[in-house]
Amino acid sequence: MSSNVNSVANTLKIALILCAICSVVISGAAVILKPMQTANQILDRNKNILIAAGMFDPAVNSNADVASMFTRFNARIVDLDNGTFLSDEDAQRLGLDPLTYNETAARNDPALSDALTGEDDQARIRRRVKYATVYTIDNADGSFESVVLPVSGYGLWGIMYGYLALEGDGNTVQGIGFYDHKETPGLGGEISNPRWQAQWPGKQIYGADSDVAFEVVKGGGPGASQVDALSGATLTSRGVENMIAFWLGERGFGRFLNNEVKG
Repeated sequence: MSSNVNSVANTLKIALILCAICSVVISGAAVILKPMQTANQILDRNKNILIAAGMFDPAVNSNADVASMFTRFNARIVDLDNGTFLSDEDAQRLGLDPLTYNETAARNDPALSDALTGEDDQARIRRRVKYATVYTIDNADGSFESVVLPVSGYGLWGIMYGYLALEGDGNTVQGIGFYDHKETPGLGGEISNPRWQAQWPGKQIYGADSDVAFEVVKGGGPGASQVDALSGATLTSRGVENMIAFWLGERGFGRFLNNEVKG
């Protein structure tokens, strides 16, 4: 009996020692791999910004091209309530670095975001960040060649995250790209299809009354502000339209585009 008890105790002891060793190894690997993971996240973000701006073609370009191509962009923090760029001093005071600022995490921080309810939450994101990073290609005269905005909105199964690139007029679309979504492959998931995204360049966000006029409609329609809805994915199509309406409106980047881009 004593032998069996000792045997069980020894087995448990060995199991605990192995668990402790595995925990140390896993923790050490996580620490070692963290810089690599961060670098890959930045690479993926920058590549998607380039894709939205029509500067990166996955069929032609490689990841090795991203760093040199992205040097044309400047990253700056925008105060969405004021519709202006944050000064470097204010960004430092708030602890916001445009190259590392995590808007997804900020959305869950009451100090950095506001709750949305009812009609204010057209994109169904529940909370809107107070500050957002935008990416610009600047002209020598102070105007912009490109302005890339982070956008997000609820589709059928979850929030869709992407970038919308505008020309320097703050109205004409250069392109769009989605880097994270939960939409159904072959249906709503077609938002990531380059063929569907190819409709976007040249479309106008705003109408003659300066309100958001962009629509996602079946058949595309004849309008300068319309793209074709996704076949069999009504809720995803509506989510994309609502996302654009929100982020290009007053609660999103509307004030910023009027103040800093359109002049």
